[in-house]
Amino acid sequence: MLEGDVAPLDGALPSQVADGVESRSLGVYLHVPFCAVRCGYCDFNTYTAQELRGVSQASYPQHAMAEIELAKRVMDDAGMGHRALSTVFFGGGTPTLLGPGPLVELLHKTIDTFTLAEGAEVSVEANPDSVTADDLMALARGGFTRVSLGVQSANSHVLSVLDRTHDPARVPEAVQAARDAGLQVSLDLIYGSPGETLTMWEDTLGYALELEPDHLSAYALIVEPGTALARRISRGELEAPLDDVHADMYLTTEEVLTQAGFSWYEISNWARGEQCESRHNRTYWDSGDWWGIGPGAHSHLGGVRWWNVKHPAAYSTRLLGQHSPALGREVLSDTDRSLERILLGIRMREGIPQDWVTSDKAPFVAEAISRGLLVGSEALNGRYVLTLQGRLVADYVARELT
Repeated sequence: MLEGDVAPLDGALPSQVADGVESRSLGVYLHVPFCAVRCGYCDFNTYTAQELRGVSQASYPQHAMAEIELAKRVMDDAGMGHRALSTVFFGGGTPTLLGPGPLVELLHKTIDTFTLAEGAEVSVEANPDSVTADDLMALARGGFTRVSLGVQSANSHVLSVLDRTHDPARVPEAVQAARDAGLQVSLDLIYGSPGETLTMWEDTLGYALELEPDHLSAYALIVEPGTALARRISRGELEAPLDDVHADMYLTTEEVLTQAGFSWYEISNWARGEQCESRHNRTYWDSGDWWGIGPGAHSHLGGVRWWNVKHPAAYSTRLLGQHSPALGREVLSDTDRSLERILLGIRMREGIPQDWVTSDKAPFVAEAISRGLLVGSEALNGRYVLTLQGRLVADYVARELT
């Protein structure tokens, strides 16, 4: 369990969440915690059918709808007023395992409860083998605007190491079907898997670019404790990823994607212009407001962060008992919020305003500029922005600035 206070059973929020609410957008994240197979590297809150115990995949939508109603009631009681949703994001897990019917039903429940802003972004994650062309067309007709496909790699060896089950040959079909349905297409990639060479990664980038996506996310593999991958590495079956290899792969990613017309807007994300950026994920990086629906989902409203019970059975029990599924929460102090703004904001293309950083950090800023970690011209204009080299050590820079 995360550190924090016990969340109240009714989910009530302190009145401070309404302060300045009119200047903040609102998003909803719906967590669908089901997967056909658990990938060896994944430590997300997901469950296969054999792990559910006491709850079914089919019953999940009704429980999620109950939390949607709770969310609206809690925000109204906190005096937050009406805000149409700017973004809705279905993540997981593999949300498309529910099928398009339940997903559209959940989306319509969300829209009926909150309303949707004009031009809102509505995204769903999918695996290339978890959706058909008919599924994608039904999702688009139901109001979805964007699909994020978990491709990870074009190399069969890398996919095997990651325990990914899809056939790379299916990916072009899924991308074309999404495009035919009128959906924006984002591809998720992972680099630095055990045994992956720079040439393999270059091949994956080339493969992804041939599909002409609107957006690409490329994440360095992190070996999370307790995962099957971590156990295989500890037994000596696989070699641990090397930081230097990750750095070379990142630099290659930036070079290849820039040449292909993509621009970075967050350390791990590139898009074909601002209109293709993930607005929902920007909500997180901008410390905005979002309510997370589902087992283990996290939420943040006006400086209050909370997280739900993890297991779907415990989640459904709470809601059936007319209680909030929130397990714990944290009320951020002004200092906490200021530090968090720096930690998240420095990851973005536009960086952070100079006045977010205290004057005692001036020596580090000067050093970072001289070492090529911060853009000197941007600093003269009152902003701290990472250089390409700075992006490689963004966590270090962020810590030094806070």
